[in-house]
Amino acid sequence: MSKKQFKTESKRILDLMVNSIYTNKEIFLREIISNASDAIDKLYFKSLTDQSVGMTRDEFKINVSVNEEERTITVSDNGIGMTKDELDENLGTIAKSGSLKFVTENQLADDIDIIGQFGVGFYSVFMVADSVTVISRAFGEEKAYKWVSSGADGYVITEDMRNSCGTDIIIHLKDDTEEEKYGEFLEQYRLSSIIKKYSDYVRYPICMDVKESRLKEGTEDEYEDVIENKVINSQVPIWKKDKKDLKDEDYNNFFKDKYYDFADPLCHIHQKAEGTTTYQALLYIPSHADYNYYSKDFERGLQLYSSGVLIMDKCKDLLPEHFGFVKGLVDSEDLSLNISREMLQHDRQLSIIRKALEKKIKTELMTMQEKEREKYEKFFKVFGLTLKFGIYQSFGSNKEELQDLLMFARSSDGKMITLKEYVDNMKEEQKYIYFAAGETAEKLSALPQAELIRDKGYDMLLLTDEVDEFLMQVLREYDKKEFKSVSAGDLGLESDEEKKELEKEQEENKELLAFIKDSLDGKVSDVVISSRLKTHPVCLTAKGNVSLEMEKVLSSMPGNEKPKADRVLEINPTHPVFETLKSNFADNKDKVKSYAYLLYNQALLIEGFSVDDAVKYSLAVCELMK
Repeated sequence: MSKKQFKTESKRILDLMVNSIYTNKEIFLREIISNASDAIDKLYFKSLTDQSVGMTRDEFKINVSVNEEERTITVSDNGIGMTKDELDENLGTIAKSGSLKFVTENQLADDIDIIGQFGVGFYSVFMVADSVTVISRAFGEEKAYKWVSSGADGYVITEDMRNSCGTDIIIHLKDDTEEEKYGEFLEQYRLSSIIKKYSDYVRYPICMDVKESRLKEGTEDEYEDVIENKVINSQVPIWKKDKKDLKDEDYNNFFKDKYYDFADPLCHIHQKAEGTTTYQALLYIPSHADYNYYSKDFERGLQLYSSGVLIMDKCKDLLPEHFGFVKGLVDSEDLSLNISREMLQHDRQLSIIRKALEKKIKTELMTMQEKEREKYEKFFKVFGLTLKFGIYQSFGSNKEELQDLLMFARSSDGKMITLKEYVDNMKEEQKYIYFAAGETAEKLSALPQAELIRDKGYDMLLLTDEVDEFLMQVLREYDKKEFKSVSAGDLGLESDEEKKELEKEQEENKELLAFIKDSLDGKVSDVVISSRLKTHPVCLTAKGNVSLEMEKVLSSMPGNEKPKADRVLEINPTHPVFETLKSNFADNKDKVKSYAYLLYNQALLIEGFSVDDAVKYSLAVCELMK
């Protein structure tokens, strides 16, 4: 028979499929196995109403074999097969999908799920093959036919022999080059790993002849190679099983095997959704972060399956960044895939699944927070920073979703609490949610700025992550209670009478305060009488949007611009130091200037800043001691 040409501008389209549509050569096996599964699905569907099929579901299988000498891979199935005309129509016309036509004509039941959609997957074999032979015998036919092609030049169909219905696809691999080692696909381990990766959950057994070295019978030290036909795939994925048939141990073992983890996850989420969009999801919250989780190299995303066949290993669009720690997978029949089945079309179904998963993850975390507090605190210690950045980097658009998941240490006992717990325990007269930001909880608890707050019996949130104070500016308030830093200008704690007394003290000492400010030569924008200090002589606070802690964080980042806080030196009017300043101001202003320098640097050290000139500061201390 003479060679026939492909239809529909064959050369150009085939070249596009081989060189542009597919990006990963190993997926050729996924596509061929998916086609084999489709063929078996069709015959199984027929067997439900046609007794002449004479096969039970358990008898269907796909076989993958290798001939290293011939450089061939053969994928065989005992599915419905193809007639001569179907070979010509389905394989002779690129982008002609027999599976899609079958689905449309038969209005398949829910348990019959055809994988193929576009009719182009078969041609992915030409990424690795220089010729392909398809031998097929259709169910109910006596004759088999052979389809042979070397690519875009066309194909030949001839009569052939096959004992029963089904299809054999014989892939002759290209010769190896310096850039491409096609021979790797002849290796037993390589082929079985591809099957496990992409087709592990195809519903029918995928079998391979596996060579193993075994102890020779009747000997103690002689081994022989034994070839055994083994099932490679798992067939029924755990997420398609009924929850009541699974134990925590089953879920945990799957997680550890799937993600090569040594520890059980904190929890799992097994969800089956039906309705506008049908999908199944199995998600895990790990007990620890991956080694590169907080680096730019980390890739978040869920595995995406379509009818049990792996489509994407890391689908970022199914998870927001703030839930990037979640591992797991989604399996859906409803997603609109592009022609190569390697990428998603961004459509309504994808958006629906993402929103549903976000809601489910948050619900699971809130339940853990409420009922398994110790476990939740362990989770937050590892992944809490991600939630904080989720609010900050979205400029607050994720605030409502994430704020109840946040936790901070409280000053009274160091325990981790939520924002709701803080507000629920506020004293009746307390107006603000007070917080202190810095390096450690211990240092923050002892800040001079917090003396008045402690004196009132109010708690503080202790913020020790660099993003925390930026986060507070984005949050602004919780449950109509405004956040206020203990280093902010006005803590809102003074009575009207106390405010008047403070103003009076400020007015009476304005010349001294102005002199101290001038002597510090621009290091502070103001020197004021403090209402917050009780036992400490001085402290630093800040005016404006840039706090002292923000200044520290921003100064450690790369870049030329280093924003500075608008520093204010506050002096305790009841401390003996202030009396010393006042008594020397009239006749020994140089001493006042020296004291001001020492007090300012003391305030710097308390805040965690380094002094501007360590030698000068040391000499000033020694001079004072003399």
